[in-house]
Amino acid sequence: MTRPSDDFHVYDTTLRDGAQREGISYSVADKLQVARLLDSYGLGFIEGGWPGALPKDTEFFRRAREEIDFKYAQLVAFGATRKAGIKVQEDPQVKALLDSQAPVVCLVAKSSVVHVKEALRTTNEENLAMVFDTVQYLVDNGRRVFVDCEHFFDGYLADQDYGVQLLTRAFEAGASVGVLCDTNGGMLPSRVYNIVADVKARSGVRIGMHCQDDTGCSTANTIAGVEAGATHVQCTANGYGERTGNADLFAVVANLEMKMGMKVLPEGKLRETVRISHAIADIANLPPNTHQPYAGISAFAHKAGLHASALKVSAHLYNHMDPTLVGNDQRVLVTEMAGRASVELKSRELGYELPDSFAVTRVVEKVKELENKGWSFEASDASFELLVLEHGFEDKPKYFDVESWRVIVEQDADGTVATEATVKLHANGERVIATAEGNGPVNALDAALRSAVLQQYPELSNIDLVDYKVRILADAQGTGATTRVLVSSRDGGDEWTTVGVHENVIAASWIALEDALTFGLLKTGKDA
Repeated sequence: MTRPSDDFHVYDTTLRDGAQREGISYSVADKLQVARLLDSYGLGFIEGGWPGALPKDTEFFRRAREEIDFKYAQLVAFGATRKAGIKVQEDPQVKALLDSQAPVVCLVAKSSVVHVKEALRTTNEENLAMVFDTVQYLVDNGRRVFVDCEHFFDGYLADQDYGVQLLTRAFEAGASVGVLCDTNGGMLPSRVYNIVADVKARSGVRIGMHCQDDTGCSTANTIAGVEAGATHVQCTANGYGERTGNADLFAVVANLEMKMGMKVLPEGKLRETVRISHAIADIANLPPNTHQPYAGISAFAHKAGLHASALKVSAHLYNHMDPTLVGNDQRVLVTEMAGRASVELKSRELGYELPDSFAVTRVVEKVKELENKGWSFEASDASFELLVLEHGFEDKPKYFDVESWRVIVEQDADGTVATEATVKLHANGERVIATAEGNGPVNALDAALRSAVLQQYPELSNIDLVDYKVRILADAQGTGATTRVLVSSRDGGDEWTTVGVHENVIAASWIALEDALTFGLLKTGKDA
């Protein structure tokens, strides 16, 4: 494999800066898995953490050397300059950077006179010496060195010269990149552009960008820095990071490639964007951001009927790019806002060509009727597909007819609660009765329904209920409100969602459960 060009760096810090997000706690195994994913995306540099400061990171670097054969990326160790008043070769954290055996080291340095005085409690001159000594020592020991100039932009506003002096000293010592950090995330793109352009002209060194998202501008600020001459960008997967996060790797990369015409990933890797993004979210134990630019499942989702009408003419009319280029898909959402075009496009997306205008009208009218009662089809494609079959083709499969169902919940004197459900239905000419217990009424009802249907359709044995969501609708108050239930099911490979609405939460759950099994049977190709 050919490593990415050194002309432009995409540098990922998901495993260090991104891990500072509230709620994320990577194990060493998690970090190794994320590193493999990031390498497969074709990045140039992956920052693995702070060896010597965190035992977990020290262990990660040891295992990464033994367990990962990096195809594209170089592993980077993050750390600080020597401490004030200590010889660089005697500083234990500098030694830990060398011990990590990472080929690249990224040093954090104070570039704001305010922080030098109040945080480091040393002089401006000593701070410059700390940077020079540490960079030179690491370079002399065969490491490539980047310098993260912490609080650079805020520091520039206080003293326009000190940060430039620090960059100059770092490069005199052998640094390869000086990274301007918007550590507090308070900058806006126009100011970033002006500062980067000025600093680059005055210092003459290679500039990088590291932006936090406290103003919601981290991606825009990163791009503004590139437009002003930066050739190194530091990002995190999905924008993970402390407080409001960092510049999102996937948005930055896609903007560079799709909007600025810069090839920053190996050929074909941009199409891996959605897969890599969601895989890392799974490892972080966080749900993917559905509205994330480029990588979110809603990034190319269209709800308005006017949009859908235009999309029928040409997809580019309401898409800023071809979603498949980042591994995403255009989706049409069917809601009460849906017009004929939305229904036609969504049906076509699901594999159905409605036969005539009357069929389209029937489906549109049914959607509007049900959505007015609280149903929602934008998150339940399976229920919409069954609706299309019933009202568009008058051909909804009927694998079983339900005679009745009931649920009994009983609490005894010691507080133990038991739940039992009974389902009576007819399938394949036979009457079936099934009873099951569960850890709640919906679980018991689901178990009884599956037990009854499985007797006639063993094809359903691998279908599991994987998620259950309840939404109280706002048209009534308290326990008398209408309830919407979404049920997600999986057959080992595919996952689908069905919806049910009723004043009674158990009845709403039943509707969604019945649709879930009906759709599962439809997927198997079983004749009704």
